[in-house]
Amino acid sequence: MSDVPPATTTPADREAAHGTPGPAGRRPVSGDDPALRAAYRLCRRRTKDEDPAEYALIQLVPAALRPALHALWAAANALDDLGDDRTAPAAERAARVEAWITALHRELPAGSSPDPVRHALVDTANRWRLDLSELRDAMAQVQDDTRGRHFADWAEWRAWGRDNLLPWFGQVRTVFDRAGVPVALRLDTREAYEEFLDGVRLTDILTDLSADLAEGDLLLPAEALDLHPGSAADLAQRRWSPAVAALVTHLTGLARQWVAQEALTRGMHPGPATVLDTMAALLRAQLDAVDAAGPALLRSPPRPALRTRARILAPARARAALAWSLTPLTVPPPQQPGAQRQPAPALPAPTSTFLRPPPHPSGERPPGIPPGDMPAHVAVIMDGNGRWAQQRGLPRHEGHRAGADAVREVVHGALDIGLRHLTLYTFSTENWHRDPEEVDAILDLLRRELAENPFRDLDVRLRWHGRAGRLPPDLVDVLHLRERTTRARTGLTVTMCIDYGGRDELTRTAAALAGRARAGRLDPGLIAEDDFARHLPLADLPDVDLLWRTGGEQRVSNFLPWHTAYAELYFTPGLWPDTDRRDLWQAITAYTHRQRHHGATPDPARADGPSAAHCSTAPAGGPGG
Repeated sequence: MSDVPPATTTPADREAAHGTPGPAGRRPVSGDDPALRAAYRLCRRRTKDEDPAEYALIQLVPAALRPALHALWAAANALDDLGDDRTAPAAERAARVEAWITALHRELPAGSSPDPVRHALVDTANRWRLDLSELRDAMAQVQDDTRGRHFADWAEWRAWGRDNLLPWFGQVRTVFDRAGVPVALRLDTREAYEEFLDGVRLTDILTDLSADLAEGDLLLPAEALDLHPGSAADLAQRRWSPAVAALVTHLTGLARQWVAQEALTRGMHPGPATVLDTMAALLRAQLDAVDAAGPALLRSPPRPALRTRARILAPARARAALAWSLTPLTVPPPQQPGAQRQPAPALPAPTSTFLRPPPHPSGERPPGIPPGDMPAHVAVIMDGNGRWAQQRGLPRHEGHRAGADAVREVVHGALDIGLRHLTLYTFSTENWHRDPEEVDAILDLLRRELAENPFRDLDVRLRWHGRAGRLPPDLVDVLHLRERTTRARTGLTVTMCIDYGGRDELTRTAAALAGRARAGRLDPGLIAEDDFARHLPLADLPDVDLLWRTGGEQRVSNFLPWHTAYAELYFTPGLWPDTDRRDLWQAITAYTHRQRHHGATPDPARADGPSAAHCSTAPAGGPGG
């Protein structure tokens, strides 16, 4: 049965048009558009011809979802093919990749493309409401890969692989979510999920070793190669040796360990769980083929025997068919002739140039502060949302909504003035004690803000600091997504402290140190400040230079106790929803007038300057106050 429905109207067409799901959610997806049907057929054929294992896995999902997965696979593969085409020089390959991404950026709002693979991808994005902007960094990475890749250690290798794979797998998870079968990952399995994808990447590299070596590529970290002296030189010469054999055995063992994540699918819907379990079984079979290939591994890609694949796939098809037969799905109806579907979010242009934030309505610009006088890290306790709402006779959640607007404004001001780090106390461990309705409103607001992604086109890296155990899994998912998709940005880093408490952070750090000491990896008598800092939950968060609190209160409220040990304190009376970027500029200006000597002798040249006090309150008449 074709995954792309016929052009004629069928009962399923009429059923889909009225929004009633049929058995296993079977619905047509491409209406009466012959070009679109042909585009999906091409994606399906390419998947089947170029990656039979991936095609077999997609066959385990309901027919109505398969075209979207074929389109996503074909798009990722089309980009890889452009980047890997060694008949063209690196600069030309990079230009082709950029042209492909630029065309997609232009075609998403239009809803169509002359390129059949992009045509299917654009339709999939619009139909399933996928945010392809989340793929920008993964696509840009393909362009970077044309210059060659070298990894010093496994950490670099993992970052490269995860940055490439996680966004694409995230799109697949979103398709399931839109169909009403969310592939929710338990909080204790997130690292298992990412490690599973490490196993996918390593298996692919071992399988394609002969082709990569022929092109002069060796996509393995030096850390692994150094364990087997001579293996890198032997591989460069495509020479099978004891060192190469030992390396391959070591790597297949690692890959087997990474794909053996049995806890990953525990509690998951049996449909996607069957897909993941079958994927793991196929990967293990592929690793067996790599091990059995011996010297032939350097000449051609090994493949498992057909009977091995059949032994894995036959029971998987039966399990999947049963699971999906009992599952009603929500599938977007076919687009009717002349109807306009809401376009998917535009894909940001493939360039390192980001948009500037909108100017302040007053036209006011930030003060000119010499780089040497700027704080590197400003942390903010955003106090006063509830009081702001109560003063206006509004429910407290309206104050949090207005506070979200103030966050956007202050982030814009941080970009304007050139701040490097901005950390926001968004939701504390103590905030759980508030009225449940208010807590739910805050969490819903966070979901909406993160889904809207207001800083998508700005050079803003988003990070999250706090505990995951009490937060809703879908909120944790989108927090991790925003972290992944902005990881490569180098402008302003905005850290959101959500379910964060300073004492909790210190307790977790002490527990980590105790664990290392108990394991004999750390001498308790030699623990120093830098050891403690390295074991903080967010170890690379820099020390805070300026701690600013709005709302008139003058306390630090369990916020970043380690990082604020030498911070300048700045308190303002205005409530947070009344804050705008000018208040941030005033806070930073006040900081530049402080003397910061950390216990050393004050600078005489500044002794007669503005107040050197480490704690001050701004006047009530300041901007936005």
